[in-house]
Amino acid sequence: MPKNANSFRTSRQTSTELSGPASLVNVEARNLAKCRICGSERVTAISMTLTDGSLVHFASCHHCENRWWLQGDAPLSFDHVIAKTRKIA
Repeated sequence: MPKNANSFRTSRQTSTELSGPASLVNVEARNLAKCRICGSERVTAISMTLTDGSLVHFASCHHCENRWWLQGDAPLSFDHVIAKTRKIA
C-alpha cells in the first residue's frame, strides 16, 4: 500500500475520503439535474469553459438519453458547441 493511501481514490471510495472535490459538477450545473424531456433526475450535468472562453453547461439524461447544452439560459446546438471549441489561430 502506498505511503499516502488516502491520496488515491478507487471507484468504491466516497468523496469524504478524499482531500478535495471528487466531482466535476458545480452548483450551477446542478440546476440542470432534471431532464427537460422526461423529468428524470438521473442526469449527469457539467459546466465547462470552451476554447473561445464561453461558459457552457452540458447535461445528459440516463433515462431517455436526451442531451443538451446551455449557455446561460439559451440552448445551444451540438454544431454550435463544436464551432466554439475549434482551435483559435
